[in-house]
Amino acid sequence: MKISARSIGLWLGLPFALLLLIAVAFWWYWFRAPFEQLPQIHYGSRDGKPLVLDVFRPPRQNGAGVLLMVSGGWKSGSGSIRPELFAPFIRRGYTVFAVQHISQPDCTISGIVEDVTQSVRYVRHHAQKFGIDGTRLGVIGGSSGGHLSLMLGTTGSAGDPASADPVQRESAAVQCVACFYPPTDLLNLGSSTENPGDGGPPKSFVAGFGPRAKPHASWRILGRELSPIYHIKASMPPTFIVHGDSDTLVPLDQSQRFTEAARQAGATVKLEVRQGQGHGWPSMIFDIVRFADWFDQHLISKP
Repeated sequence: MKISARSIGLWLGLPFALLLLIAVAFWWYWFRAPFEQLPQIHYGSRDGKPLVLDVFRPPRQNGAGVLLMVSGGWKSGSGSIRPELFAPFIRRGYTVFAVQHISQPDCTISGIVEDVTQSVRYVRHHAQKFGIDGTRLGVIGGSSGGHLSLMLGTTGSAGDPASADPVQRESAAVQCVACFYPPTDLLNLGSSTENPGDGGPPKSFVAGFGPRAKPHASWRILGRELSPIYHIKASMPPTFIVHGDSDTLVPLDQSQRFTEAARQAGATVKLEVRQGQGHGWPSMIFDIVRFADWFDQHLISKP
């Protein structure tokens, strides 16, 4: 029987088409989850400017909430919100709160930390309205968003019971953290391309740290205040960090030293190193699935 070249081409193309179909189906299932979006909800204000977050609510909520720190270079905006990147959480029933902040240098980085702390209090106060349990909140982010995530994990404080504002009476503590390549020690930048070489703040962000960044003595105090590594305690929430070993902006050493210090303090911290990866890599989307696994373990399956 004679087989034509066209038939051979069709037969050879079938496995490729099948693989493509499987890949599309996989992408659609994991990264195109259905949700209801509640946009631009005001969680506070700074200097007359609104602080906003977007809520992404799945059809079937599991009761836990995830605050996504929308931040890169301590800059933020709605254009950076990409639902496909946190779809693994939506697919599992997590309600995601995409928290935006006023970008530096219009707001100091100290102010940004204060504002994202406010977002936790706000979400917790309105937990019933959003359909979640206020005692099961986690936080995720990357780079400066990872820094903010760790600041919340290490410094999230109790509310002020004497405050006239009911939101301020809420706790800012989170119960789980997962993040990518976070700056953890601003006083010891190591081999970072942002290291000025004189112990000062990261070169590109001096203005963002505000007037306290310029005198060396005040920077030592401010840098310590804003470095998660100096706020580690045994009671901090379970924390998962993923970091590339070829990152020149935020060197792996930042996560390694944080992890070791946390373990010595008796905290639960897990670090996974991505070989040959820098400050971001194409397959990070699969690491977000690992983040969701971490949250399942510590927010859903907890006693």
